[in-house]
Amino acid sequence: MSETEQLLQPYSVDQLGGFVVMVAGAIGSLLLVVWQSKCLCKVNLCYIFQCERRPPNEEEMKSLKDQAKKLKDAKDKKDKDKDLEKGEDTSNTPRATLTGDEDLTYIPGPVPVPK
Repeated sequence: MSETEQLLQPYSVDQLGGFVVMVAGAIGSLLLVVWQSKCLCKVNLCYIFQCERRPPNEEEMKSLKDQAKKLKDAKDKKDKDKDLEKGEDTSNTPRATLTGDEDLTYIPGPVPVPK
């Protein structure tokens, strides 16, 4: 070997592991973008793994919306039933309760701060 040839520096196992993780992450993020896109795409990975993704048509979208609405309604009902079992108030309106002979009075101006 001549003195002008340059050799690669020796790399450690942890640097190799980092390289493998970075490459796998890059490939995974690319595949994630492809699968979540709303376009027609075909993936062929060395004839071992083949996949074709088509965006949903109008009828499929309508049925998916209906399914999502049913699931949301069922979850809301379940949560409401759970709150009723606990005795919690599930209404969104705030309620004021008076005990005894108390009356609410309007105080004009800023609210006084107790010292």
